[in-house]
Amino acid sequence: MTLPSFAYHPDPLATGSIEESDAECEACGQERGYRYTGPVFAEDDVENLCPWCIADGSAADRFDATFTDLDDDLPDDVADTIAKRTPGFSGWQQEVWLSHCGDGAAFLGRAGAAELAAYPDAVADIRLGLGHRDGADRFLAALDKDGQPTAYLFRCRVCGTHVAYTDST
Repeated sequence: MTLPSFAYHPDPLATGSIEESDAECEACGQERGYRYTGPVFAEDDVENLCPWCIADGSAADRFDATFTDLDDDLPDDVADTIAKRTPGFSGWQQEVWLSHCGDGAAFLGRAGAAELAAYPDAVADIRLGLGHRDGADRFLAALDKDGQPTAYLFRCRVCGTHVAYTDST
């Protein structure tokens, strides 16, 4: 079965936000072979959602749920798509979906220093967030894709610029 397409999260299998599973979706009651592994912000505890119920908004509607925290500068329709119809991602602290050029950016995944070497624009974005902090170079060199501190990498859907943040700053 082909997974639904998510414009703001192009490869949720690679990022770990969706995994293979035989769990029954709590929204539709079907076993579709995949489940969402990211955060669900809802009043009820929700453990198993399929990607299709996230994509069509039925999971968000049924549980009055969202799947990520958003940048405040997004148009309502974009914010709604990202918060309610896009798989979120798990972070060490509070996840934040970045934006650029007035649109939500596409989440590419966690990144460490090695991965960020290919994205100098993302490194510059993190460095900007660090300001003139002592030890910024050591901090950037210590970023670890699978550990802490880590960075969260996004790509602007409009201009292609890579942006990133760390949640350990």
